[in-house]
Amino acid sequence: MGFFKNLVNKVFKKENKDVETLKDELKEQHSKEVLNSDKFKKYSNGLENSSSFGKKLLEIQNRYNTIDEDFFDELEELLIMSDINLKLVDVIIEKIKQEVRTNNIDDPKLIGELIADQLFVIYTANTIVDTNLNFKSDRLNVFIFVGVNGSGKTTSIAKMANKYIKEGKKVLIAAADTFRAGAVNQLAVWADRIGAQIVKPQKEGADPASVVFEALEKATNESYDLLIIDTAGRLQNKVNLMNELSKMVSIIQRFIPDAPHESLLVLDATTGQNGLSQAKNFKEIANLTGVILTKLDGTSKGGIVLSIKDEYNLNVKYVGLGEKLDDLQEFDLELFIYQMTKDLIDNV
Repeated sequence: MGFFKNLVNKVFKKENKDVETLKDELKEQHSKEVLNSDKFKKYSNGLENSSSFGKKLLEIQNRYNTIDEDFFDELEELLIMSDINLKLVDVIIEKIKQEVRTNNIDDPKLIGELIADQLFVIYTANTIVDTNLNFKSDRLNVFIFVGVNGSGKTTSIAKMANKYIKEGKKVLIAAADTFRAGAVNQLAVWADRIGAQIVKPQKEGADPASVVFEALEKATNESYDLLIIDTAGRLQNKVNLMNELSKMVSIIQRFIPDAPHESLLVLDATTGQNGLSQAKNFKEIANLTGVILTKLDGTSKGGIVLSIKDEYNLNVKYVGLGEKLDDLQEFDLELFIYQMTKDLIDNV
């Protein structure tokens, strides 16, 4: 059974039944255990825009009576407009054509299932899908956040800190983006709001490494569970930024040799292909461990999730699904694909 049918059965709590049986049963009340969960509601509400992919695919399927080159041209355009990179689009189209030829498929309405299967296969291909953060309760954990100004980095730091504070952890924030007074002030406001302590630079433009050193001393001496470090996002001078990050890591490793335990790139999902360019640049200057994709609730182009994984082998670990503190959610591939294709499922 392919991913699509597995997803249908899992979400709707159906046994492995044929499509004809599912047609009637999928219209019944959804499983309360799954569809009323907080996580499902977050994804459902936050990814409402992304569901337009399924609607548009359904429209294409309904316009054609048979599968031909015009059909594939429209399908290709839809995938590209969803921010899936050209290389992946070519792979997806070719895989579907192979399935069509091999299984003598001529009904366009069967293509949606193949698309959902391919989305899953591509993301999970030849790698472990790991969304867990490298946090351990018996040590001081150090997370570095990188990303350009305006990506949602400051807000993501606050939301991540809040997550661990709610779990009873002691969290310290280091405001090491010292060249932007606004960033420091914004972090300070967030820290006060969520009940986190913060280490700020003594003056604007201070050496970011000095802030990191002070924060590490405080975190070590006062038995903190987590230190989150904000950094500058000035990609226009990659050499300086690389040297800055290298100096920070060197200081961190004086205190904790195996740290930082996470180096997370914060990307704005609404920037599309520009986000991929940022991923490329930051991967060149930082040892990234994963991505936090913000503002996913503000775009219909969810394909960037696949493109980041394919081009840079970076797992999306958390996604921003709204403006509330608890709207930063662990990335769930199945729920993500479900939201993108739910209109297809409803029309099985």
